[in-house]
Amino acid sequence: MLDGTEVQFKSVTLQKYVSAENGGGMNVTVDRDVSSSWETFRLWRVSKSEFQFRTTQGQFLTCGVGGGTVSATAKLPSTSETFEVERNEKNRIHIKIKNGPYLQATTSNQLTADYPGAPGWDDNAATFEMKIVSNNIHGDYQLANGYDHDSAEDVLRRHRNSFITVEDFKFLYKHGINTVRIPVGWWIAFDPDPPSPFIGGSLEALDNAFSWAQEYDIKCIIDLHAAPGSQNGMEHSASRDGFTGWPTSPDYISESLHVIEFLISRYAKHQALLGIELLNEPSAGTVPLDILISYYKRGYQIVRKYSSSAYVILCQRIGLADPLELYQANIGSTNLVLDLHFYNLFDTFFVNMSAGDNVQYIYKSREGLLQAFNDSNGPLIFIGEWVNEWNVASGSQTDYQDFGKAQLEVYNAASFGWCYWTLKNDREHWDFEWNIRNNYLQLGNSPSKQNIYTLGLFALVYTWFCLLHFL
Repeated sequence: MLDGTEVQFKSVTLQKYVSAENGGGMNVTVDRDVSSSWETFRLWRVSKSEFQFRTTQGQFLTCGVGGGTVSATAKLPSTSETFEVERNEKNRIHIKIKNGPYLQATTSNQLTADYPGAPGWDDNAATFEMKIVSNNIHGDYQLANGYDHDSAEDVLRRHRNSFITVEDFKFLYKHGINTVRIPVGWWIAFDPDPPSPFIGGSLEALDNAFSWAQEYDIKCIIDLHAAPGSQNGMEHSASRDGFTGWPTSPDYISESLHVIEFLISRYAKHQALLGIELLNEPSAGTVPLDILISYYKRGYQIVRKYSSSAYVILCQRIGLADPLELYQANIGSTNLVLDLHFYNLFDTFFVNMSAGDNVQYIYKSREGLLQAFNDSNGPLIFIGEWVNEWNVASGSQTDYQDFGKAQLEVYNAASFGWCYWTLKNDREHWDFEWNIRNNYLQLGNSPSKQNIYTLGLFALVYTWFCLLHFL
């Protein structure tokens, strides 16, 4: 029952699903035999027993304090959109207005808040079966809001004190890594008391990273990985429920620029700073290009106000986007970098590829694309994320070594270098340190003209950290 969990409700008496007509913005009925998107609601967790329900079109279920008909017409949630949920061990639930009556499915197929008295768990109009359709968003928001504040604070304090330490920077230095790309969330600008539900401490963790980096002559890129409202609806952008709100609100964009100014003003004169990445992985499906370019231009000017030399990094939109769309956007004139993320994952195109097919794709497709970029008169090119993982189910160690070697050879040609995602991870092949220690990734076997490596460290400041290779 975390934020973003998708649920459906079925009346035990009518044997019909609760449905927001047209996916939201209209009435709520209890008249569907089969469940689909209109019958699916995303949870906003208020407390362990209090929730708000968001439709697929973004509206919230709402009902007046005194009861009556439930509709899906509220644009923002408040008291009238907050419901108490009672749940038994058989996934039967009761829903009631906060300090008010229970909801029921009427014989006329309406959802109303007027059930008389307190229902039991037998078959009655106020009892529903709840089906959890998905529970796939497990980011900073879910962690912080899923615990009470003190427990979340304790969990994150122990994580930040142990997950990435000075010993990891020593490891990076030993293996020739010279830069780290550090993802941060927007709430870092409000540390040590960020807006609820986020937990303070990320700024101290970033300060520690800069100190450790300077000790081992490693540079730092600060990456705004999570913008207010979420720029891609994913858990790593701290989305509450999978929606992308960032481009829809001028306030969210202004807040993001405030975060950029906070970060560059704090670290501009630090010897370890290499650059600022203005935004990670904006979604092509939900972030219009003109809004993104305007934001990037304003962010570039903010960085230049404090530093003439810090690199300003622009991340390409993810999804169906033209790789050249930012290349000639005239965003800035000096030390500008375009960040591309290369994964042989997350697309059905790669699903049935063999180990050899994956290797050949790197050489035949990625190599040509990078050469075309390098031959153009535009920003430096940065492979800001890649990983030695694929959809091959039975790959041997030698297969992984060949795949890693191909990626290193090709990505070494990027004019700004590359960054591995990520330093540490619970999945072995996403874990840079595991790959090196277990000889699945062989840095020494990859000829390179570049003299700087960058590593993405996943989970120090934000919940994560990353790895880069820079020219």
